[in-house]
Amino acid sequence: MIVCIAEKPSVARDIAKVLGATQAHEGYIEGNGYQVTWTFGHLCMLKEPHDYTDQWKAWALTRLPMIPQRFGIKLIADKGVEKQFKIIESLFQKADEIVNCGDAGQEGELIQRWVMQKAQVKCPVKRLWISSLTEESIREGFKTLKDQSEYQSLYEAGLSRAIGDWLLGMNATRLYTLKYGHNRQILSIGRVQTPTLALIVNRYQEIQNFKPEAYWVLSTVYRDTTFTATKGRYGSVEDGQKDLQSIIGKEFTVTDIDTKKGKEAPPRLYDLTSLQVECNKKYNMSAEQTLQTIQSLYEKKYTTYPRVDTTYLSDDIYPKCPDILAKLTNYAELTAPLAGKKLPKSKKVFDNSKVTDHHAIIPTGVVPTSLSFAEQQVYDEVCRHFIAVFYPDCQFATTTVLGKVEEVEFKTSGKQILVPGWREVIKPAKPDSSASHRDATSVASESPDPSASPSGDASSVEEKTLPIFKKGEHGPHKPQLTEKWTTPPKPYTEATLLRAMETAGKLVDDEALRELMKENGIGRPSTRAAIIETLFKRNYIKKNRKSLEPTPTGIELIGLIHEDLLKSAELTGIWEKKLREIEQHKYDTQQFLGELKQMVTEIVTTVMNPDSIIGKPCPVCGKGTIIKGRTAYGCSEWKNGCSWRRPF
Repeated sequence: MIVCIAEKPSVARDIAKVLGATQAHEGYIEGNGYQVTWTFGHLCMLKEPHDYTDQWKAWALTRLPMIPQRFGIKLIADKGVEKQFKIIESLFQKADEIVNCGDAGQEGELIQRWVMQKAQVKCPVKRLWISSLTEESIREGFKTLKDQSEYQSLYEAGLSRAIGDWLLGMNATRLYTLKYGHNRQILSIGRVQTPTLALIVNRYQEIQNFKPEAYWVLSTVYRDTTFTATKGRYGSVEDGQKDLQSIIGKEFTVTDIDTKKGKEAPPRLYDLTSLQVECNKKYNMSAEQTLQTIQSLYEKKYTTYPRVDTTYLSDDIYPKCPDILAKLTNYAELTAPLAGKKLPKSKKVFDNSKVTDHHAIIPTGVVPTSLSFAEQQVYDEVCRHFIAVFYPDCQFATTTVLGKVEEVEFKTSGKQILVPGWREVIKPAKPDSSASHRDATSVASESPDPSASPSGDASSVEEKTLPIFKKGEHGPHKPQLTEKWTTPPKPYTEATLLRAMETAGKLVDDEALRELMKENGIGRPSTRAAIIETLFKRNYIKKNRKSLEPTPTGIELIGLIHEDLLKSAELTGIWEKKLREIEQHKYDTQQFLGELKQMVTEIVTTVMNPDSIIGKPCPVCGKGTIIKGRTAYGCSEWKNGCSWRRPF
């Protein structure tokens, strides 16, 4: 008998139907030589400290760090879990072969491996690896089952992640709670949770500490068009008034007109993070809501596997695309121009080197019925992006007009769409200024010229058509000097926080560059929403309309943590990269775990005995060593510009 184990009852039913297993039993479905059973997500977990030794049952600083010689697993304490595990265990004991049908990802591999370990499986195990739950995909998957050993590195990466989270979370949480909690509350610290909270706290403090500064902008209106002085900001009203007085009553002359044509490629397909970002911007959906919605669409067979971090498709998907497009009958008006033609095969869409376990999120072609409103919105996003990548580029013209009054030069820019191309399918969202440190007024006044940038991005200049100007024309104008104030950076929204997590806190708008930085992002696409929800549940952050703000508890926690390793998004991103390299056979699991154990030991030692860091390399510049000053520890290279310091 072949036993198949899926991650959810609904997925097990889909698999059983394809395999011809129709006889329902408690906890499994049987038929045609198969028994199909299921978990409910995690049935097992890593053992807790008290499971290893009674000495770790009580919280005590003298017992830290807690580092088990060998990590073990146990069943989650739940009657439903225990009952289902007994059913699975009895099926496994009689099985000739087991097929792991868990979600095709790191977490799915870990869930099922732990169940098989707990049940002490001895028979051969195969792996089902599919990107959608359509009957066709399941049938193809069972024809190409692989030996479980081929996914060993995936399991090791998942196990390393779990152990790393245990080591840091268990030890740091007890350490800071006992040292600074004053018996009032548990100070929860996590490998990804804490750096994410630090991003929010740091942004909040930037805003609170921001001191607005006045500046002045000189502009003039000529032929109902606003031109801005190319000098930019004036630091004093006197400087601005001087130029204003020099041009009052003088004619405005057009000195140059430059029109450049450009092209804008379609937006990339969605990975989970970019879908969460877009749905937060457009529909104010939380990251968790978007994840639940796209997961539901996947389980209903309408979209492909959602927990992905790539925006590319593999080459073998290309031949299937015309059929998928043809089945999107609700979008017939948009797919009609593509019908009967050879679809373009762009390297920005199809690239095997950018696809590992799964490809970007796309529709399966199954026609949806009875979708909720949220499902309709998310499904529409996925379909439109899929259709758009086969449309031609958007063609536009950017016109820059220069003018002059006496010695003061002015400029304005405008853009005109010549051929909409993919914009017939997607109306691009406005750039989200909340991720930017530039003040909003300066963005409006600088009149950026996209034709000067390598990307020629049509969305970076205001979409407006200018009047027809002629070089040398002149006439009256209405100048004015406007006082403006610099504004602080915007608070994080869920959309901009997800982007910051994806790029380890760096502000990156360019899609191609952001793709390269994903290796160093903090958390995984599938876990970032849960991390944000955890911060809400622990009362570390709150929502003010769309903005995320830290609570006093969250601010206090980050203020207590002086160890950069615990709250640096960049350093956490380096750990994430190593986990990916374990998955890719590029990094040794034992080396990673050894580094983590050493790091946890150093953190405990440092908090218990702060002077122990004296003489160690500076964690910022790496050139100097840590020295002790009058009020703080600092770097010996402080005279050469190193700003690292840690208060006593």
